[in-house]
Amino acid sequence: MTAGAAVVGCSGGGTGKGRSAEELLRDANSTMGALRSVTIDSKSTGGTWGTTSSHHTTDLKHTCATKTTWASGAVFEQIRIGDTDYARPNAAYLKAAGHPMTGARQQSRWVKTLTSEATPGDGLVECTREFASFGKARQSDPVDVDGTRTIPLQVTDDADKGGTYTFYVAAEGKPYILKVLYKGAKLQSTTSFSAFDKPLDVRALAATEVVDMG
Repeated sequence: MTAGAAVVGCSGGGTGKGRSAEELLRDANSTMGALRSVTIDSKSTGGTWGTTSSHHTTDLKHTCATKTTWASGAVFEQIRIGDTDYARPNAAYLKAAGHPMTGARQQSRWVKTLTSEATPGDGLVECTREFASFGKARQSDPVDVDGTRTIPLQVTDDADKGGTYTFYVAAEGKPYILKVLYKGAKLQSTTSFSAFDKPLDVRALAATEVVDMG
């Protein structure tokens, strides 16, 4: 997510009445930050590569798996465990990125590298995620998100002219953030959170499945 889109939670119960939007958002940030695992699904439009979707499961520390898909048919998959990255771009991704290696071998086999070799723009993502917010927040009437009652919190920031974030925070139980919508002048995105504290099904790959670049 872009500026102001750092997402939210504390480990408290219920949002409570008579609380300010800023207080609700701080509690949601603390709750999300205390999670041991979460699944994040996002979709954005208006970016350089057009419509982009991603599915990300993470322990918010050192273990995660991500699959990102673009409207062009490009796909980039990643597994990160500790100091090891496994990556598998398809031919369409390699072509769009201007990579000379677009053969079937690169499509079917994973490439194994060290996380210390990751560089900005290489497609690799972190397992960690900051849950924080800034700007001005205001509260709207409760709405249902996938059958769960939530309190929408609209957040705007002077540094992002024309951009608005809406955080949908669970109205009962722990104040999880269930969804975040962003609407800007050029970019729109939807990010959904689920599988809170569920066991991760992320494993290291066997040697026969990878090309070791280490």
